[in-house]
Amino acid sequence: MTNSKELFHDLVSKVVLPESKEEIYSIIYLLLENQLGWDRKNIMSEKKVDLSPTYFDPFINRINKHEPVQYILGEADFYGRKFIVNPSVLIPRPETELLVRQVVDVGLRSPKILDVGTGSGCIAITLALEIPNSKVVGIDISEDSLKVAGVNAVRNNAIVDFKLKSILQSISDINDLNIIVSNPPYITEGEKLTMKKNVLDHEPALALFVPNNDPLLFYKAIARQGLVSLKQGGLLFVEINEMFGSETVNLLSALGYHSVEVIKDMAGKDRMVKAIR
Repeated sequence: MTNSKELFHDLVSKVVLPESKEEIYSIIYLLLENQLGWDRKNIMSEKKVDLSPTYFDPFINRINKHEPVQYILGEADFYGRKFIVNPSVLIPRPETELLVRQVVDVGLRSPKILDVGTGSGCIAITLALEIPNSKVVGIDISEDSLKVAGVNAVRNNAIVDFKLKSILQSISDINDLNIIVSNPPYITEGEKLTMKKNVLDHEPALALFVPNNDPLLFYKAIARQGLVSLKQGGLLFVEINEMFGSETVNLLSALGYHSVEVIKDMAGKDRMVKAIR
């Protein structure tokens, strides 16, 4: 029999990914929390563990093949809630929590919100829960993604209207919006060479990549839809590729948006753009 602290360090020693110690620790914390229901304090408290020494071997084997631990466990944390995830949706990231915080902090009452490229539904569902009396619509071109989003809405007791639609085609039946928010595909094909295997080999390319020759493809479509669907004075919030902050600002300004600004993430990188219709 071992204890929780010894088990933690034993599992850490079995992970052979080319990641920092902090990242590997984070992976094993998530694994133990999911499987044993313990937080970090419990894990370090040397609680007795009565498990077969080989119980965690299948998990470690998959982790060492660069499979994201969130897909292995079938869930991910976002904004203090649990969301079901699988390879049909992106894994929610801390930067996107900042995007949601920007929207929440506006403080609008009973807004109508559109989430473009909703994926797991983490943005739409969080906004529906965090903003009282909000009406939230989430669109995506993937039926599989929308199935996951629907399950997540039920799981988190949120009311969101999910629709199968493409922002690259004109949408006529979603109007009078106060806010459009999106974390669209923004990684160029040329950036694949620098990406980690856990993302490149497992997360959905449809939700990640844009052509090298048209990196602002989705921002053009979102902005043009905003001109039709946003009320005058409505707000646009988008997560961006840090390399195209000024280009995104120039695009929105040229289309008639005002008070366009870049917002940096926790690492000081250009990560979001906010604009007013």
